[in-house]
Amino acid sequence: MTFAIMSKGKEVKISKWYFGGLASAGAACITHPLDLLKVQMQTQKGKNISMLKLTGIVLKNQGITGLYNGISASLLRQLTYSTARFGIYEVAKQQLAPKDGRNMPFYMSAFLAGLGGFAGGFVGNPADLVNVRMQNDVKLPPEQRRNYKNAIHGLWRVATHEGVLRLWAGASMTCSRAALMTIGQLSFYDSIKAILLASPYFGDNVATHVTSSLLAGAIATTLTQPVDVLKTRAMNAKPGEVKSILKLVQSTAKEGPLALFKGYIPAFARLAPHTILTFVFLEQLRMNFGIIKPK
Repeated sequence: MTFAIMSKGKEVKISKWYFGGLASAGAACITHPLDLLKVQMQTQKGKNISMLKLTGIVLKNQGITGLYNGISASLLRQLTYSTARFGIYEVAKQQLAPKDGRNMPFYMSAFLAGLGGFAGGFVGNPADLVNVRMQNDVKLPPEQRRNYKNAIHGLWRVATHEGVLRLWAGASMTCSRAALMTIGQLSFYDSIKAILLASPYFGDNVATHVTSSLLAGAIATTLTQPVDVLKTRAMNAKPGEVKSILKLVQSTAKEGPLALFKGYIPAFARLAPHTILTFVFLEQLRMNFGIIKPK
């Protein structure tokens, strides 16, 4: 996530710490239906339903608005989770980047991204939990639905009926996934973009941003999919249903060797455009509203 851009070799323009959260929220508005289908595929047990068929079921039962179940929780999640992880990474990178203008070593970039992602996962876990439940509600029988009106109502219902600590159900997996996701997205985006900019064929423009973010999204999906499946199931479980992470892994693995990669295609189909849109929005915010500093 290279937020600096040179201007006549004398200045750099850097992102403000909250730009990542705004960019991610904007991307979520467009990609939410894909996220909803991914969650529903991950919580399937037994015979799998294809993404196309699942889309048809949602549209038949809920209409087009059914594809946006949980959008308020999705936005709240991005404004907490992504603001924290992008913000921590950006601030730390600005403080620790080499003063001579060289790129930060990948291991340092990955460490900072992992740290930011872990913190973001913890901060965003309550909204993530409500988001998963609201997205999965549509496929449950009417008597089993939680029927949260919006993200705030969902947070209140969980806290009052299940206890405040329940808001952090699956937090260990959320934080682990967030750390891997942030490494895959931010660190690899930085590295890939730096490689492209070092060639004579790419400039600091939308084409480079799209190419870098697409590759980073593919890497992030591969790194996080097993943890994402476990996280989704833990969050959607009823109180006491998940005894331990190990037992959850074992029960999921019994469904087949690829059970931990359930929903990989919709996950990538959702994460790729979300990653692309996030970085395109982020780079536009940086270039138009970023902070100018002397190089």
